[in-house]
Amino acid sequence: MPDQSQSDDESAVYRTFDVDEADPNVSVARTVAELEDVETEELTPLYGCIDHVLEHIFSDPPVPAAEAEITFSYEGYRITVEQDGSAVFRKQGGRE
Repeated sequence: MPDQSQSDDESAVYRTFDVDEADPNVSVARTVAELEDVETEELTPLYGCIDHVLEHIFSDPPVPAAEAEITFSYEGYRITVEQDGSAVFRKQGGRE
C-alpha cells in the first residue's frame, strides 16, 4: 500500500508510487477511488484525461536533475506526480 499522510494543508493527500509499476495510471485511479470510497470502474478512465503521459515519465524518465513533474485534474482532484513517484492529491470539489 502506498504511503499516505496529511499535511498542514488538509485538502492534500500524499502518496509514493512504485516507479517500476507497469501502469502508474492504475495507481492514480486506485488512489482516487479509495479517497472517494468508490470502485475504480466507477471513475472516468485516466487515459481519456492524460493519455500515456504518466507512463512515459516513469518508463523513459528524464535525468534525475530535471525533477520533472506532471500536474493534472482528474475526478475533482488536482494531482501532481513527480518522476520519483511522489504524488499529491488535492480535492477541488465534487467529482466531474
